[in-house]
Amino acid sequence: MWRKIFGGGKSTSVPDGDHLPSNFAIDHAALPRHIAIVMDGNGRWAKSQGRSRSAGHEAGARTLKRIVRAASDMGIEVLTVYAFSTENWKRPQREVDFLLNLFDSFLEKEIAEMHAENVRMSFIGRRDRFTERFLRRMEEAEARTANNTGVHFNLAANYGSQDEILRAVRSLAARAATGEIAPEEIDEEVFSNTLDTAGDPPVDLFIRTSGDLRLSNFLLWQSAYAELYFTDTHWPDFTPEELAAAIEDFAGRNRRFGGLSAEE
Repeated sequence: MWRKIFGGGKSTSVPDGDHLPSNFAIDHAALPRHIAIVMDGNGRWAKSQGRSRSAGHEAGARTLKRIVRAASDMGIEVLTVYAFSTENWKRPQREVDFLLNLFDSFLEKEIAEMHAENVRMSFIGRRDRFTERFLRRMEEAEARTANNTGVHFNLAANYGSQDEILRAVRSLAARAATGEIAPEEIDEEVFSNTLDTAGDPPVDLFIRTSGDLRLSNFLLWQSAYAELYFTDTHWPDFTPEELAAAIEDFAGRNRRFGGLSAEE
């Protein structure tokens, strides 16, 4: 199966470095176009290490950097990660403040390198609770990388899928009320293009780390036919090798999209 994904057929060599398992080539036809990841387990990892939750979040940020690079080197078209949900505001204020400062620091330190590596960065979710400073950082990152043609890296911050769907419904209802669009013109494509991920393909592979078996209000519309991959590995320990294993699992599945396979 490794050959099916990383060798044989039309393939490109994986660049040297620590971004991916060494000496593999990628068969792009076997890759998911869009990977979504719920980066769960920073706190549990920290507890298992006898360290603070803050240390777990810092370790998770380092893992994110490695996985974005790995996805880029693999030729993944879109990578969307769940960084901060609309429900995460319920956490202790000290932890919320730390997470927001960590996001800000991540952007400040990493955006130049991501830009150099041709990553295009976007933020999905509500922006009405962030500070002006953080909003400027987000806008600068998006503007600086807007013309890049590598992996499209979506960072979901203050995001909840139900909220996203409601915002899209209200937007389309307002357009219909003014006559800009007729109700019968609203189909799956129109609705998809009203969501935060407009222009991106649907999620093919949905990964959740740290053992929980749920979607947690993440990309519900976009993941209608996604293949789900759950691992007990806590996010800070998630490696490019395990990302490759998830893709291997994905490539071995029979995706029928409601129809029947040839064997059936």
